[in-house]
Amino acid sequence: MATEKFELLQGTLDLLILTALQHDAMHGFGLSQRIHVMSGEVFLVEMGSLYPALCRLEAKGWIKGEWSVSAANRKARFYSLTSGGRRQLMEETARWEKLSSTINLMLKAI
Repeated sequence: MATEKFELLQGTLDLLILTALQHDAMHGFGLSQRIHVMSGEVFLVEMGSLYPALCRLEAKGWIKGEWSVSAANRKARFYSLTSGGRRQLMEETARWEKLSSTINLMLKAI
């Protein structure tokens, strides 16, 4: 049975990227794969959405990118969380938990 795919809610891509980068640096394709696996194969982030988000997060100072060589022996930009990104991840996580618990509460009232 195929897993149903869902579009990301606006604003959630940043949270997913920060979450996926919290343990180690990754290049874009690996990051896309990690999000796919972490979501139980529900979310598939296309490169056309991922790279602009990475640029935006880097401009905000939440992640940093450095050129290195991938496991496939190719030049790739590896992204990692900054200390500001770790703080932002905590804030975004708290915000998401509040939002999702409120929506769940409302759905139970139906």
